[in-house]
Amino acid sequence: MTGKVQIRSGDAAGIAAAAEVLRAGGLVAVPTETVYGLAARADSAATVAAIYRAKGRPDFNPLIVHVPDLAAAEEIAELDDRARMLAARFWPGPLTMVLPLKPTARIAPAVTAGLSTIALRCPAHPVMRAVLAESGLALAAPSANRSGGVSPTRAEHVAASLGDRVDLVLDGGACTAGIESTIVALRGEGWQVLRPGPITGDEIAALIGPPLDATAQGRIEAPGQLASHYSPGKPVRLNALWAEGDEFLIGFGAVAGQVTLSASGDLAEAAARLYECLHAGQAASAPRIAIAPVPGKGIGAAINDRLLRAAA
Repeated sequence: MTGKVQIRSGDAAGIAAAAEVLRAGGLVAVPTETVYGLAARADSAATVAAIYRAKGRPDFNPLIVHVPDLAAAEEIAELDDRARMLAARFWPGPLTMVLPLKPTARIAPAVTAGLSTIALRCPAHPVMRAVLAESGLALAAPSANRSGGVSPTRAEHVAASLGDRVDLVLDGGACTAGIESTIVALRGEGWQVLRPGPITGDEIAALIGPPLDATAQGRIEAPGQLASHYSPGKPVRLNALWAEGDEFLIGFGAVAGQVTLSASGDLAEAAARLYECLHAGQAASAPRIAIAPVPGKGIGAAINDRLLRAAA
């Protein structure tokens, strides 16, 4: 590919074009309610390899597969009563479940990074749902940015990060949740949150009971578990109440900055604006970034998880 990336509106014509590119084995950046995903058909080793090349992504890091509904998920993974309860409550939506992979599933081995489990999500964004329906494919779709960098919440973020490594970008406006999906692993003896996100552990526990005791994982089972991730490419200082002379300050609540996650201290707004603010810090002339303290309650736990990895 050469030249400038093609950005199209997420309307019927754009969706039809995206489905055609995907069926032919190309890469399409598609909006979800969380962040923009870099989608490719999940049944082709060649297209999955193209995702890894475009992102510069470590090949031991599995990909999330997006499906249109529970029936499609049942064709790929083994779902128990807990998984069906979670799907009934949170799908379509920002919940990814790590489940046993069916031996008959038409999934390229690179999607699971050689594991016997697969990460599945049924997204809520109307553009992504339309692409799934129009293409008739299960789509592997990690965040549409270079690996380890700041996740994209607007089409222009995708273009700036990936350029012509992607065949087509569908513009569906700014993502509403603005932070990646919660990832929960359902194990025979219980469950664990592998990546915090918009759906909290408390919400999951209220439905299927308490989680396993948190233990260090010996392997990467899902996206977003790398210690260093979401990096804006310059040093990040957390829990800052003011900016040093060479810092770009991202504020929150009473701590004002050049930009703010939420002037009113609203955690949902902060989650939606997190990556946009990190992109602003990345583009700023200041060589360092400082970020105001964010409370760790509710979705604040997911925000702080991303900030710790960005600062690693």
